[in-house]
Amino acid sequence: MNKKENTLSLRKRIMSHHLFLPIVCLIVVLLVNVIRTPDFFKVSINNGVLYGYIVDVINRASELVILAVGMTLVTAASGGQDISVGAVMAVAGAVCCQILSGGQVSVTEFQNSLILAVIAGLAASALCGAFNGFLVAKMNIQPMVATLILFTAGRGIAQLVTKGQITYVRVGAFKVAGGYMKGCPVPTPVFFAIAIVLFISLLLKKTALGLYIESVGINGNASRLVGFNATRIKWITYVICGLLAGVAGIVASSRIYSADANNIGLNMEMDAILAVAIGGNALGGGKFSLAGSVIGAYTIQALVTTLYAMHVSADQLPVYKAIVVIIIVVLQSPAGKKLLTKIGRKKHSTIGKEATPV
Repeated sequence: MNKKENTLSLRKRIMSHHLFLPIVCLIVVLLVNVIRTPDFFKVSINNGVLYGYIVDVINRASELVILAVGMTLVTAASGGQDISVGAVMAVAGAVCCQILSGGQVSVTEFQNSLILAVIAGLAASALCGAFNGFLVAKMNIQPMVATLILFTAGRGIAQLVTKGQITYVRVGAFKVAGGYMKGCPVPTPVFFAIAIVLFISLLLKKTALGLYIESVGINGNASRLVGFNATRIKWITYVICGLLAGVAGIVASSRIYSADANNIGLNMEMDAILAVAIGGNALGGGKFSLAGSVIGAYTIQALVTTLYAMHVSADQLPVYKAIVVIIIVVLQSPAGKKLLTKIGRKKHSTIGKEATPV
């Protein structure tokens, strides 16, 4: 009997863990492919490079992972979301490529330093984040409304930078960030995603920033009373979010070796918000989990890749994606969790009655 009680207690602890549902959702999406797409998990090496659906999931989710990390911090601190990250990606890519091309439409050699161009692109994205942070933290404008400005104008700014053209940078050194390093079978964007997640995780754990963000998100007024500068903390999270959007934008530009202001980061802000929600984070702010958001990002990309593997057309993709995401988000909601808890309790009580000797 004690053994059964211990088993039930362990099962309850596992099911109550904040990462349980996000992991289950990811596993369910992946397991669908065992039936519908048997070769989904097949990985091969061609010309020294890894190929396969699962590799594509990990690779294509890299930019979304980077965005989800920044979105998590913004959501936790301000209780709102930054819907301009997709446009900020386009701005960073435009600035970087325009400097590399020297203002030309297409180049096969760098016209300026790669390091200078990357720094300028990241600086532009950080400036966008600082602008959003000023409106939210200092001017007390609702985050969705404040970031709507750059959501609307960001791509226009990118078009102004590139003079309304698609700027091509056909240089091997630039393509590495969105492709492969010589002699390495793993796509380079994966390393960018890992580096960002590790760096932000260490920053939050080794400093008090994580505690400050959660405190401000839970109760900003109380945080001020104990000496926290809530305005500065919120502003910092938006700067970080903008900077990470810049990293994602440069990686995305490198994938297509160009600055396409109309398409880079298009609709990715919505996927980043969904990744945060699927990861079990409260969109109203407060406690957060970077790991949950990362799992949410991979779940979204796994869903998209799965649908493509099932030969769902690009036009129909949003419909199927929306249906699955609604189901996942409902299960992650407080009402959904209560329902799952009730079902679990009924099963436990039934097991207990069956085990009771007559």
